[in-house]
Amino acid sequence: GNVKVVARVRPQNELEVKRGGTECVHIVGDAEVHVLEDDSTFKYTFDRVFGSASTQQETFEYVAKPVVADVLEGYNATIFAYGQTSSGKTYTMEGPSITDPELRGIIPRAIAAIYAHLRGCSDAEYKVRVSYLELYNEELGDLLGDEDASAYSAPSTSMMGKSSQNHAAGGKDNKTKKLMLCDSTKGVVCNNLTEVVATSPKEALEALHKGINQRQVAETQMNKASSRSHSIFTLKMMIKEISLEGVEQIRYGQLNLVDLAGSECVARSGATGARGREAGNINQSLLTLGRVINALVDPTTSHVPYRDSKLTRLLQESLGGRAKTCIVATLSPSSGAADETLSTLNYADTAKGVKNTPV
Repeated sequence: GNVKVVARVRPQNELEVKRGGTECVHIVGDAEVHVLEDDSTFKYTFDRVFGSASTQQETFEYVAKPVVADVLEGYNATIFAYGQTSSGKTYTMEGPSITDPELRGIIPRAIAAIYAHLRGCSDAEYKVRVSYLELYNEELGDLLGDEDASAYSAPSTSMMGKSSQNHAAGGKDNKTKKLMLCDSTKGVVCNNLTEVVATSPKEALEALHKGINQRQVAETQMNKASSRSHSIFTLKMMIKEISLEGVEQIRYGQLNLVDLAGSECVARSGATGARGREAGNINQSLLTLGRVINALVDPTTSHVPYRDSKLTRLLQESLGGRAKTCIVATLSPSSGAADETLSTLNYADTAKGVKNTPV
């Protein structure tokens, strides 16, 4: 089936209004977006379009609820948010609060829905494992590792001092295990990534909370904005049931919830020098994601460049593979952001043509 693509437009923010922005994005019906730029109107159609009045619950119901049901049936599924910085990706995926019933986003709602279902199956045994990965500048970081901001912690300066004493005393070596991507029969896996067994929705939310905090610690220490890094929160579940005939059946499902880096650096990668290198590096992954999507919809291309970035390796099953995938394109309605908005919409429009074969 095709990748499902939805768009979500947030309200104009104060800054945009202050800069004299007018609303240039209009929603027609529940599936069309029109963007006015100069004297032209650009029209796009998606599976569904959510306006600025849409609630977190409505978005979850359409985007994620069916996906959660698929995962519980034993499919792999991915939901990812794509758009420029401050267009609403994190708002949609995490929410401004991960506990507030109204405000929480797709990830906390998916956690609640999964456990509600599992706890409702009286005769099933289940195990849920959670991991949280960050990708910044093509470096992988483990957001649930014990070290603060693990991937970004500087190498220990006192190599001769502290860590060797630690070692001698049987303490924990303070160098982090390197995260490596490896190909397996199940697709690409990230070795040494912490997986937390979450026996309740509370424990899964605690892991999410820890990861969000760890991301923010890294942000202040490293002077990097999380809008320039990608994060992937993964729930893996194993469900063991006895069928009516008394046969034991085991299902494995996996849900990847992805908050991508802001897409605007890609459009502006005309930047030169150090700034351009940084933009290029941060967005090696996003540029490759675009190339992968283009290659998948181009009948004349046989080579899909998954291996050109870590993000596309990680999402290989989600694009043209065996997973069920939904992309949420997040948009600002402001005339000041029209270029970025069109760039996001063109990207999302191409992605509609990507076909997956879920197994």
